Amino acid sequence: MADQIPLHPVPRSSQRRAAYYTSAAAAQRHNRYQVEDESSHLDEMPLMMSEEGFENDESDYHTLPRARISQRRRGLEWFICGGWKFLCTSCTDWLINICRRRKELKARTVWLGCPEKCEEKYPKNAIKNQKYNVFTFIPGVLYEQFKFFLNLYFLVVSCSQFVPALKIGYLYTYWAPLGFVLTVTVVREAVDEFRRYKRDKEMNSQLYSKLTVRGKVQVKSSDIQVGDLIIVEKNQRIPSDMVFLRTSEKTGSCFIRTDQLDGETDWKLKVAVSCTQRLPALGDLFSINAYVYAQKPQLDIHSFEGTFTREDSDPAVHESLSIENTLWASTVVASGTVIGVVIYTGKETRSVMNTSNPKNKVGLLDLELNQLTKALFLALVALSVVMVTLQGFVGPWYRNLFRFLLLFSYIIPISLRVNLDMGKAAYGWMIMKDDNIPGTVVRTSTIPEELGRLVYLLTDKTGTLTQNEMIFKRLHLGTVSYGTDTMDEIQSHIINSYSQVHSQNSGNSTSSTPSRKSQSSAPKVRKSVSSRIHEAVKAIALCHNVTPVYESRAGVSGETEYAEVDQDFSDENRTYQASSPDEVALVQWTESVGLTLVNRDLTSMQLKTPGGHILTYYILQIFPFTSESKRMGIIVRDESSGEITFYMKGADVAMSTIVQYNDWLEEECGNMAREGLRTLVVAKKSLTEEQYQDFESRYNQAKLSIHDRNLKVAAVVESLEREMELLCLTGVEDQLQADVRPTLEMLRNAGIKVTTRGEAHLELNAFRRKHDCALVISGDSLEVCLKYYEHEFVELACQCPAVVCCRCSPTQKAHIVKLLQHHTGKRTCAIGDGGNDVSMIQAADCGIGIEGKEGKQASLAADFSITQFKHIGRLLMVHGRNSYKRSAALGQFVMHRGLIISTMQAVFSSVFYFASVPLYQGFLMVGYATIYTMFPVFSLVLDQDVKPEMALLYPELYKDLTKGRSLSFKTFLIWVLISIYQGGILMYGALLLFESEFVHVVAISFTALILTELLMVALTIRTWHWLMVVAEFLSLGCYVASLAFLNEYFDVAFITTVTFLWKVSAITVVSCLPLYILKYLKRKFSPPSYSKLTS
Repeated sequence: MADQIPLHPVPRSSQRRAAYYTSAAAAQRHNRYQVEDESSHLDEMPLMMSEEGFENDESDYHTLPRARISQRRRGLEWFICGGWKFLCTSCTDWLINICRRRKELKARTVWLGCPEKCEEKYPKNAIKNQKYNVFTFIPGVLYEQFKFFLNLYFLVVSCSQFVPALKIGYLYTYWAPLGFVLTVTVVREAVDEFRRYKRDKEMNSQLYSKLTVRGKVQVKSSDIQVGDLIIVEKNQRIPSDMVFLRTSEKTGSCFIRTDQLDGETDWKLKVAVSCTQRLPALGDLFSINAYVYAQKPQLDIHSFEGTFTREDSDPAVHESLSIENTLWASTVVASGTVIGVVIYTGKETRSVMNTSNPKNKVGLLDLELNQLTKALFLALVALSVVMVTLQGFVGPWYRNLFRFLLLFSYIIPISLRVNLDMGKAAYGWMIMKDDNIPGTVVRTSTIPEELGRLVYLLTDKTGTLTQNEMIFKRLHLGTVSYGTDTMDEIQSHIINSYSQVHSQNSGNSTSSTPSRKSQSSAPKVRKSVSSRIHEAVKAIALCHNVTPVYESRAGVSGETEYAEVDQDFSDENRTYQASSPDEVALVQWTESVGLTLVNRDLTSMQLKTPGGHILTYYILQIFPFTSESKRMGIIVRDESSGEITFYMKGADVAMSTIVQYNDWLEEECGNMAREGLRTLVVAKKSLTEEQYQDFESRYNQAKLSIHDRNLKVAAVVESLEREMELLCLTGVEDQLQADVRPTLEMLRNAGIKVTTRGEAHLELNAFRRKHDCALVISGDSLEVCLKYYEHEFVELACQCPAVVCCRCSPTQKAHIVKLLQHHTGKRTCAIGDGGNDVSMIQAADCGIGIEGKEGKQASLAADFSITQFKHIGRLLMVHGRNSYKRSAALGQFVMHRGLIISTMQAVFSSVFYFASVPLYQGFLMVGYATIYTMFPVFSLVLDQDVKPEMALLYPELYKDLTKGRSLSFKTFLIWVLISIYQGGILMYGALLLFESEFVHVVAISFTALILTELLMVALTIRTWHWLMVVAEFLSLGCYVASLAFLNEYFDVAFITTVTFLWKVSAITVVSCLPLYILKYLKRKFSPPSYSKLTS
């Protein structure tokens, strides 16, 4: 018997050992509740697998390579080769831990309505999403900006202009661009921070009714304390974690909506503590002496252990509390009014503990540009040193060195960050305005280029690849199988069997119980198909957690949304609520064949037969589904016959060892799985009154345990899970979304490797080839791989075209994302639709959420939100390609714009005896970076090398993007050479062609520079847009118009002569024509891959 089984917590090392060494068959047994003492198993293991040997083996596996390295490096060599970094990191971590030492979380005893009795001081129940306060806002924002090398560099350059000896030009030429960037950033952050403040204030100021000895008082959400009795109305948010004490619903239960907590849209049924629900009046909560013992706060939103104790009764009342007795913060009451006692507040609530601060994602292109910026800075320093060296280090050479650094500072353009940020905003706008992917939302505007660099795609299955709409497809009884085309046969069997049952009951209504007892001891006889169908359908109609809900009838007043239980159950008003769409699909199917669930409360459920009769079954126990057990069970008593039956259903891996021996279950499960159906095994076991009473006493005793409750409860339940009668196997189909297969095929052809997470692994069979195949791994096996074979697992996964991970936890999903990032260095994308996908989405380089039936949590947490999986193809192939190509061209052109003018400055200084004198001053420099060239350069965000239709037709083009060839040191060096050539031609040409005054050099060279930039934009463009043409002529018009006002820099009389025009034209042609010729020759003899398709 289970009450004689010794219950010991399984040691962690034993758990690892079992997971590490058990075979597939043993793993199935181990998946059942582990309650046996493992010493017997240890005796059977070889000596080398002893606990000590195993630990040593694991230690050696991880530390041997490190040990060899440490033996080679000692003393000073170790310190130089990285020891200093290790010491600094250790000291920093130690200081951070000292400063951020968190209070240890403890279990607590909470007295009802007596917050003053709390022994500990608990956190305030205030929501705080603000990043800064009044004092830290400006320093915090400035730090976030100046931690980037580019901004810090320009801050130093701008500040240097306050030193008279270093001053080169007007202050505004340096401070205006920097001030513009900082102002835009500060204003944007201030607006976001103010919005966060308003949201927090609104949430914290919500009023709730608090029950006190003097009656109800209104209290703000932020003033709620542990121990308070809080009343929450229908459609009101629950302000803190509470234990459910009372409800206005007669059933003693209520529904809550949890979509803002776990992302699931299905309503959850919660049950009030029976002791407090039975109290005659609300005020009686203060007349009893009771307390709640609650476990310490933890992350898991799906479990809770506690007890309710009433001391003033004789004997004292002890009730076990579980997850169904809790009301977590951020959920919403969907029915009735509830009263709860607060047990956790503020940062100790489940919702806050599960809220991770998402990392600030930085795109790969930004990192590459940052590296190029550092290379430009080194070039700047080198050029300045060369100029000072050629001067001969005369006079105050260090001052001249700094002046040269300032003169050549345009090598690193501050407009680079502004242009890229504006470009990213433009890409986001284009994505959201694309009619081919309606409903797409860009939530993170900083990483649109990442869509064009992805190598690994990690996607959830249910609701992401599928519609999350379950349809019952198959019922298998072992010898006969029924599909969608033969469901009418089942319906006729049900009608006949229930008509016979009711005719027999009317004839002899008192013989059911004796016949049951005699039948249990009689030899087994083969049942008819009709009786087997009858038993199977009844089991499916009873074994679930579905509740029928009836909308309020028109004209009926009152707050109750659900009709009172009577014999007039209206089918058209009935909807079903359950924690899983699979459950609803099964109950809807039993309704379609004639057996309808019409009512359910905490203690009973009622079924309506085809003949209209109501069958009542009393619910004695429910064992809910968990990811560990992979099954759920229910014990019911038939009102008419008194029979007690234990029904259970679950996954085949969990049920195969529970049901009686059979020769068909495993084979048929495989057959249904190959059809893409989600399978459930249904079984039953008849219990005598004595068997049930014995079980109930042991079960209630186990539920009151404080330590190892789950283990003890599982042991008691397992005593029933033996030799159960196998009734049937069900198959439910979750249909794929539209165009999922072609989209996956497109992604595969684009070189993107797909990893799927879900409860089935059939969607990728289309990708199987003779030379390659998908890797399929279960959650349990994955846990072992991630612990002991991390490197080997990633290496194998990267070699496969597709990987399927079945039944993964949210932590495992995020872990795999980080593994791929760490081991491959490639960009990852995660797609999901539920709250359990949020951690994976936030960990990936690019997170995409699908707004589906599981709620909006994944969509809100993602960087991009789409409505259907098929939209991912256009998002990556078209918008990802365009964003990356455009940003690469834009970034390099802005650098070219700075390099060319710095080259001209270097030539000018060299000619004039290395003088640190600026070539162009004041408005010329500001105008060059803004109105004269800004519009054409920025118009590159409209350029495209391939039409969208072509990018979708040939996804292989995407492979080139992942290699990063559009922005690399090679392309960067090409642009550097172009800048040096053009800058040299412009400056030397102007110096050769000018005749008398130096001001003519400025006029000729600057005008030729503007024309060269406009022509270079035209050279770079691959597909013309009408706005590009407008930008070109607008900029040219602005420059020509401004010549009339630039008499401070130009000789107006000279620039209106023919001599000026031909000199400018000649220099411009020499600077640009060779590049046009080279571009033509390259496209003719070495065309890019995309041009071959478009020709």
